[in-house]
Amino acid sequence: MENFTNTSKLSLLSIILIFFSLFSWQATSDSVHENFLHCLLNHSQPSHPISPAIFTPQNASFSSVLQSYIRNLRFNSTSTPKPFLILTALHESHVQVAVNCAREHGLQMKIRSGGHDYEGLSYVSEVPFFVLDMFNLRAVDVDIERNSAWVQTGATLGEVYYKIAEKSKTHGFPAGVCPTVGVGGHIGGGGYGNMIRKYGLTVDNIIDARLVDANGRLLDRKSMGEDLFWAIRGGGGASFGVIIAYKINLVHVPEKVNAFLARRTLEQNLTEIVDRWQHDVVNKTVRGNFWGFYLGGSEKLLSIMNKSFPQLGLTQSDCVESSWIESVVFWGGFDSGTSTNILQNRTPALSFLKIKSDYVKKPIPRDGLEGIWKKMMELDTPMLTFNPYGGRMAEIAASATAFPHRAGNLWMMQYLVNWNQSGSEAANFYLGLIRELYNHMTPFVSKNPRQAFLNYRDIDLGVNHNGNRSYLEGRVYGIKYFKGNFERLVKIKTKVDPDNFFRNEQSIPVLPHPLG
Repeated sequence: MENFTNTSKLSLLSIILIFFSLFSWQATSDSVHENFLHCLLNHSQPSHPISPAIFTPQNASFSSVLQSYIRNLRFNSTSTPKPFLILTALHESHVQVAVNCAREHGLQMKIRSGGHDYEGLSYVSEVPFFVLDMFNLRAVDVDIERNSAWVQTGATLGEVYYKIAEKSKTHGFPAGVCPTVGVGGHIGGGGYGNMIRKYGLTVDNIIDARLVDANGRLLDRKSMGEDLFWAIRGGGGASFGVIIAYKINLVHVPEKVNAFLARRTLEQNLTEIVDRWQHDVVNKTVRGNFWGFYLGGSEKLLSIMNKSFPQLGLTQSDCVESSWIESVVFWGGFDSGTSTNILQNRTPALSFLKIKSDYVKKPIPRDGLEGIWKKMMELDTPMLTFNPYGGRMAEIAASATAFPHRAGNLWMMQYLVNWNQSGSEAANFYLGLIRELYNHMTPFVSKNPRQAFLNYRDIDLGVNHNGNRSYLEGRVYGIKYFKGNFERLVKIKTKVDPDNFFRNEQSIPVLPHPLG
């Protein structure tokens, strides 16, 4: 009885100590958060007060602000970790104050541009954090005479295209086809679109930038230096600072362009068509959607296609001739006749989703293609997209920007699965499907390393806990995203942000400490 009583007393004491520790931690955490809030308020410029940009869970609109730029419903559940504060910066000085105060108080900051980070890393964390939301900083200043524009990173691609078209019918910008994607993340990870073979990647058309570094300084290309400017073009801007704006180079487009969407099934010789395509670049079946874009008239397009790719059987009725800005609407998947005003709509259709990526360097044999179609019919839900490389983007050296996947790649492969049912059971089922398809593709894709595209963020490739093993953990996914450019990125990161303030679960790590 005495032993039982002593054991009970010890258990009770342990519970009390644990409760006290949790209470003390919570009290300390609350104190740090409160001090951080006071820091923001005390250091903002009187001419640009920061208080209207601050949202805490006590604000009635906190949840709507948080959820308005969550683009993957997997990270919009009651169990998803929430920030203790959201700062919707209204002026670049707010960004500087946020960086300085977060460093002073040792807080994790997540930077959100358009919210299309497929793994939610721009607005989710397992440690206490706040979100720096850039959506209010979305000015687009077009200078047609100089063929350029300054674009703030809170703007969407659709807004950029729309503003360019307001000024000119013969200027465009080579970036993505999804109009609700934010500029910041798109350019930071490399960016590509349907003019990739003519004008290269999005980062190949960036000529300047404005960035707040880890010391809260506002820098441009000249003051940041060429190494840092190199890193933020394809190396993931959020690892190095907060990108306020990019200066982009506008490209020439004709007044009339042509796009097409040709659908073919297995019964319509899909295998032969894909086999021919790769060498040059509704029943239970696999359907292939062939999207194309040509900077010119349909007559010339058909002449080229019927000569180089007759297997597709492209006809005049498949072609949609329009202005460049109207073709952006077409590529966005909107119905025929939809106004270009839709490009200013920042809200996409939402679902639960998972994306993965691969690179293909050699044509897939016909029996390999047939095996892929069989696997896709078995799995039913996942989709594959083949994005052809080559042309101008492959002529640029792999080391010219931080984006390394250039010459030697036939195409990039995107895997996509989405679903509408909530809950972990549905998520695990669909995640299992896409991973099974990804594993099936192993013999046909790049090896040592198996490469991946940063903008198609994939947490399956590795996670960085940003501790003593940060460099080793970062190298696991880093060489897949950046290949030979990874080590240069690490050196630049170590120089400009030695304390690893700008970090996330797949950020560029710093070099390990000699004594670490």
